[in-house]
Amino acid sequence: MEAYLLAVLITTLAYVLLTLGLNFQYGFTGLINFGYVGFFALGAYASAICTVRMGWPAWSGFALGMVVPFLLAWPLGRVALRLRDDYLAIVTLGFSEIVRLAIINEKALTNGGQGIAGVPKLFGSDGAGLLGDLWLAAALLAACVLVAGVIRAIVKSPYGRLIQAIRDDETALLALGKNPARFKTQVLMLGGGIAGLAGSFYAHYVGYVTPDQFLPIVTFQVWMAMIMGGVGRLRGAVAGAFLLLLVLEGSRAARDLFPGIPEVAMSSVRLAVIGAALILFIRFRPQGLWGAPRD
Repeated sequence: MEAYLLAVLITTLAYVLLTLGLNFQYGFTGLINFGYVGFFALGAYASAICTVRMGWPAWSGFALGMVVPFLLAWPLGRVALRLRDDYLAIVTLGFSEIVRLAIINEKALTNGGQGIAGVPKLFGSDGAGLLGDLWLAAALLAACVLVAGVIRAIVKSPYGRLIQAIRDDETALLALGKNPARFKTQVLMLGGGIAGLAGSFYAHYVGYVTPDQFLPIVTFQVWMAMIMGGVGRLRGAVAGAFLLLLVLEGSRAARDLFPGIPEVAMSSVRLAVIGAALILFIRFRPQGLWGAPRD
């Protein structure tokens, strides 16, 4: 039971990091990123390749795991961020699929569809068992607090007011002589680096990475967490991630409610339960847990 609860906590904290990064992009800047899982995958694979293929220490993979998605977000930003709304969403969704297909086909580096196994734990000999997972949860919690503090400092700064102006009225910002594309690219890069950090933690916790772990549904689960918690609020990102995992794990009880349904069909029933919960939440609390009623 302790191992299960710790696994849920670690997964939740990873989603907190992802939701913080996406909230920074959409909640504070207005960037519709439907390819967020691509940055998550880049961070996980960069860290796995660094530690397994190159033999570097576990902690060194985190730097590469953040730098790679941070840098690859730049060309995406230069190409895509002149677009708006649904066009940007389509381009970012395509980016995540390009990343996944590149991972599958670049077998010499990523081992293709079989993935990379043997990703080491973070704390050496202490990395085994509950103690290692407990240390990893503590490190992940510290990373969440640090990232939330950095985002809060950015949002409260003049730079933060500028990116929020992009969200509220980009045309007015253009009239003032500012270049929104440059700032949106910077935000996309910072959010990508945060997703890469979450990917590094995920790789070192699970111990292996495969392309099937980074499907588009991960992006939409992070969107669910952000919407349920409250868009544009750091507390909402944290609360939404915890609520999301509560719904995801609680929906496993659907098996007891529908005993006549075959085991293979339960995944569809579980998705239906999750979807119904999201619809009800949006219907009765559209502003999120921490959102103001006027939102």
